[in-house]
Amino acid sequence: MSKFVTRFLKDESGATAIEYGLIAALVAVVLVTALTAVGTNLTTLFTTVANDLKPAG
Repeated sequence: MSKFVTRFLKDESGATAIEYGLIAALVAVVLVTALTAVGTNLTTLFTTVANDLKPAG
């Protein structure tokens, strides 16, 4: 039983999985933020172009 407890306390594979999960979550947050900003800028750009192309009158 003591070997099992010692092995359990030395096992770090769960900690590694949690670290990878946190990194993936951080990357996802950065991507969502960046793509939202790009999307807003593109919407503004296309609106400006569409308004400039409207016929006068």
